[in-house]
Amino acid sequence: MDVDPASPILLFDSGVGGLSVLAEVRKLLPDAPVIYAADLAGLPYGTKTEAEIAARVAGLLGRMSERYKPRLICIACNTASTIALGMVREVLHTPIVGTVPAIKPAAALTKTGTIGLLGTLATVRQSYVDELEAQFAQGKRLIRHGAPGLVRAAELKLRGGTPDPAIIAEAVAGLRDQPGGEAIDTVVLACTHFPLVEEELRAAMGDDVQFVHGAAGIARRIAYLTQGQEFRRAAPDKAVVTTAAAPDLLNLFSPYGITEIESL
Repeated sequence: MDVDPASPILLFDSGVGGLSVLAEVRKLLPDAPVIYAADLAGLPYGTKTEAEIAARVAGLLGRMSERYKPRLICIACNTASTIALGMVREVLHTPIVGTVPAIKPAAALTKTGTIGLLGTLATVRQSYVDELEAQFAQGKRLIRHGAPGLVRAAELKLRGGTPDPAIIAEAVAGLRDQPGGEAIDTVVLACTHFPLVEEELRAAMGDDVQFVHGAAGIARRIAYLTQGQEFRRAAPDKAVVTTAAAPDLLNLFSPYGITEIESL
C-alpha cells in the first residue's frame, strides 16, 4: 500500500515523557513528519485503573487516527503499552509500535545478576512484566519499585524546574531497601518520563550503576517499519494536547522540532 509522503508518525504519551523517544526518532528519521500527542488531561496514567487506561488510550488514538491519518502510531508510554497495546492493535488498521520495559538488554548487561526496575504503579504490577522477566531474565533477580513521583519530577524538570531530591531519594530507596537491593548494578527505566531524570537518579545511586531504557530501540523499530517510505513535511510538526493549548507549553516541545500546538 502506498503511503502519503506527508502522512505523519504519531507519538502518543500521557505527558512529555515520550519526548525521549522523539529525540531518538529525530536521529534516525530527521525528515519524517511528526505529531506528538500528549494526554495532559489524563496525566498521570500510573495511578489509574487498567480499565480506565485502556478505554482512554483506545478512544483517543481512534480519534487522532481519523483526524491525522498517521502512517504509524507509537505508544511512547510504558503504562499505556503494557495495558492497552493489544486492544489498540485490534481496533486500528495502522501499524502500532509499543513501549516495553528494557528487561532483555538489562539482563545482558548486569554483572551481579540483580536488576532494578523503576516504573509507574500500574506498570510494575503488570503480568506482562512477569512474562518479560520469565523470558529474558531467567536466573536473574528483578527488583521492582513503583515511583509515580518521578513522572511529576520529569515534567517539572522539562519546564525548567528542579526535581525534589526527596522524590529521587524515595525512588532509589524503594529499590535499595528491598532484599538484595544492595546488589543492583543495572536499572531499567520502565517509563518514558524517567530518562529525563536519569542524571539525578545516577547521582543518587552511584556511577557504578547502569541505566537502561528503550527509546533507541523503539526508534529503530519505527525506522524499520517505515523503511522504503518517502517523507515530506507538508506542514510544521505539531503537538496535540488534551488540555487547552497554552502558548507556554510550546516551550517544552520546541527543542524537539515541534513548532505548533493545538488542542484535540
